[in-house]
Amino acid sequence: MEIILLSNLFVESLPAGITLFVLGLGFAIILLIASQKLRVEVDPKIEQVHQALPKIDCGACGFAGCSSYAKAVVAEPKLLGKCAPGGTACAAKIAEILNLQFAGSGLPLRPIVHCRAHTADRTYIGRYTGIESCTSATAIPGVMMCKFGCLGFGDCVDACKFDALHIINGLATVDYEKCTGCTACSKACPRNLIKMVPLAGGNVIVVACSSQETGKDTRAMCRVGCIACKLCTKQSDVFSMNGNVAVVDYNKYSPGEAFEAAYNKCPTGVIVYRGKNAPADRVPAEKAAAG
Repeated sequence: MEIILLSNLFVESLPAGITLFVLGLGFAIILLIASQKLRVEVDPKIEQVHQALPKIDCGACGFAGCSSYAKAVVAEPKLLGKCAPGGTACAAKIAEILNLQFAGSGLPLRPIVHCRAHTADRTYIGRYTGIESCTSATAIPGVMMCKFGCLGFGDCVDACKFDALHIINGLATVDYEKCTGCTACSKACPRNLIKMVPLAGGNVIVVACSSQETGKDTRAMCRVGCIACKLCTKQSDVFSMNGNVAVVDYNKYSPGEAFEAAYNKCPTGVIVYRGKNAPADRVPAEKAAAG
């Protein structure tokens, strides 16, 4: 009797099972056809470009990541050369993939902190006890006497994904061995002290100051600031004055004796070298005498 009941149950359930199987098979066929009909052809060049990129997704190119940039540069070749970490070599590879000509400068852009004042070099009005952020601190009038100097709270450090910036004695300092040139630090600095500069020969000469105060006022608040003496501009036309601070024209930059003369004659030592092979900052006569 039990065997008969089980047999009847199997027979009754058989049509339902077949029905489900047929429905499942039908949906599978429909999905397969739809996937073929609606398939979006992907340009193989996009994957080739993506492989040529450093794939660190730093966002320096202005896109969300390397994958997004790869799609964009294939669609708009004028975006070639936007990958700062990849530099000229990467741009040349992408140009080859896209059958384009690329004439790059060959010089990677790297961040330069246009301030060289450590904590002991600055004059402070009072002690800042607010949020430890440069963006917050710079909104407070008189947080330190020089309103153009590095605040040293490390917004640039937080922005860097590569551990290439550190606050050393109150000053943002770049580790050029780790730096990829992603530009995140330059965007994070609320005082715009970090500029992207073409790095020639492993190091470059820099006027490490952004102050627009008069020479007298600068002396009163910083021992290593630019005092607008113009001695450097008399050594080379690569140096010029932007208000009360000397600047370097990197379009004319070519290391030589004139740079060494400017470096040695600078009374406050604000002219320094930056980069992987940069020598230690010179201690100016004025600072050495002051102890």
